[in-house]
Amino acid sequence: MFPFYFNHKKWNLNGLSKPKINNSVGKIFLNYNMPTIQDIENAYQRIRPFIHRTPVLTNASLNESSGAELFFKCENFQKAGSFKIRGATNTVLQLTQKELDRGIATASSGNHGAALSMAVRNRGGKTKVVMPNNTPKIKVDNVERNGGEIIWCEPAQKSRELVLKELLAETGAVLVHPYNDDRIIAGQGTAALELLEDYPDLDTIVSPVSGGGLLSGTLCSSKEMKKGIIVYGAEPAEADDAYRSLELGEIQVNETTNTICDGLRAQIGSVTFPIIKEKVDGIITVTENEIIDSMRMIWERMKIIVEPSSTITLAAILKRKELFKGQKVGLILSGGNVDLTKLPF
Repeated sequence: MFPFYFNHKKWNLNGLSKPKINNSVGKIFLNYNMPTIQDIENAYQRIRPFIHRTPVLTNASLNESSGAELFFKCENFQKAGSFKIRGATNTVLQLTQKELDRGIATASSGNHGAALSMAVRNRGGKTKVVMPNNTPKIKVDNVERNGGEIIWCEPAQKSRELVLKELLAETGAVLVHPYNDDRIIAGQGTAALELLEDYPDLDTIVSPVSGGGLLSGTLCSSKEMKKGIIVYGAEPAEADDAYRSLELGEIQVNETTNTICDGLRAQIGSVTFPIIKEKVDGIITVTENEIIDSMRMIWERMKIIVEPSSTITLAAILKRKELFKGQKVGLILSGGNVDLTKLPF
């Protein structure tokens, strides 16, 4: 399979087949609200007291290696260790006291669970988090340190959904979905908002994609803030449901998610998919070795801790250098919660 999806509404490319569109995808478009730039600006004002405005770093060596001028938005320095605190805080601050009193529940591979637990604790509530039993210890500890209670599931989407459904039925808790929620998407879009405020002359932004909350938010903010900006998603080849969903025009399921990017194993969402389908300029898939190589490059050259799910953005740029040559490119480093006892290099 060719490791790159171009949005054919935006590009006229010889030699690449046009995606097949299944009419059933129309059902997905009926019940979602695409956040506006006003929604994202409102979210930013709402969450500002509770988050860091993370720095943007550059590195001459990585510029030389990529042939582009790179600007790294360091959400690995964010509270709870990832961008997830943005969407979680935006959502939790809009819950009623009655909803908060019922308790909050979610499913997460770690970062959303920790961020949500922190946001809920800040309002005096409690959170239950359904997590795969192979979640890295640092992410388990992060959830518990922020007051979350963990309920284990098998490392498969079906198990995650089943355990969460049972939990909601038993407890009556309020679900805060990790990405299928326009409040979450608006919050995640504030990372790109900050990035473009700091560097308004960027040509391109690259964001990781899994469930699609960060990429959707990035698209909703950046495409409104700067006309003509290009936005790509970066995805593991071993969990490429976003790529395949866009190719075929309807949501596809990953049978396996054998990727080192534990934060990118979720299923593309029914709310995020139509936003991505409409706005994204392309999806670049990368191999496990390419992800690990990029992770090592960032650790060695930038002297910062990032998790594999973050480094996929650099891996995508290095894989497709011709797309970025001579451009100013923003990369969202989504988080830094990595198990230091199990580094891949």
